[in-house]
Amino acid sequence: MKIVMKRALTLGLGTLALAGCSVLPNGSPQRDSHDSRNTASSSRISNSAPIVRRGAEAQCLAQLGAAGAQFDALPDRYADHGCSTLNTVQMHALQGDYGRFEVGNLGPVTCPVSTAFAAWARYGVDRAARQVFGVPIQSIQTMGSYSCRNVAGTGRRSAHASADAIDVGGFVLSDGTRISVHSGWNGSSKEREFLRTVQRSACLRFGTVLGPDYNAAHRDHFHVEGVSSGSSYCR
Repeated sequence: MKIVMKRALTLGLGTLALAGCSVLPNGSPQRDSHDSRNTASSSRISNSAPIVRRGAEAQCLAQLGAAGAQFDALPDRYADHGCSTLNTVQMHALQGDYGRFEVGNLGPVTCPVSTAFAAWARYGVDRAARQVFGVPIQSIQTMGSYSCRNVAGTGRRSAHASADAIDVGGFVLSDGTRISVHSGWNGSSKEREFLRTVQRSACLRFGTVLGPDYNAAHRDHFHVEGVSSGSSYCR
C-alpha cells in the first residue's frame, strides 16, 4: 500500500462531538463524566518541520501499511497548552479478511493507536460481524479522535488532546444494517452479542476501553485509548 505523505494539513480544531475520558498518570481511570472544551487554545496551532519519520515511528507506518490500511501520514503540529498531533496519521479505509471497509469522521490519530485500531477492526469487529450476523463490516462510524480539551473538572488534558484516543459510535454492515452503541447495547440479542464481543476484543489491544457500562457519558460510544502493554482498564 502506497503511503501518501502530506506536507501540510489544516486541522479543524473546533469542538468535536466526543464524550471524553482519559486515564490518570498512574493508570487509574478518570471517572469524570465528560471532558470540558478549550476552543480558545484549539484555534491556535503552529506548523512544524516537514514530515520526517525514523526508527520506531517509521516502523509503525510500515506496519500500518502492511496491515492494508489506507492512510496519510501527517506532519507534527503543536497547539497551545499541551495539545499536539505528533506521529499521527489520517486513516481512510481499513482491511478486512475479504475486502476493505471505510472508517468515518476521523481526524489525526497517533500511529500506534491507528495500528491497534486497524488490527481490532479486522480481527475484532469484521470477524465478529460475520460470526454474529453472517456479513462483513462496510464501515466503522466514529465520533472523532483529536480534540484539544481537558478532562472535565480537571486541568489535565484528555487523551484526545494528543490524538491518542478514538470514540466509536457505531457500525454499518455490508447489507446496510446499522448498529449503534447507543441503541444496540441493550438492543436485540444479536446486537448485544456483537457489541460486547467487539468491546472485549478492544480490551486486548488498547490501554483503556470505556463503554455504556462505565458511565452515562459513554452510553453512545466506545472510547479506545492508548496501546495495551499486557493489561488494560476495560469497562
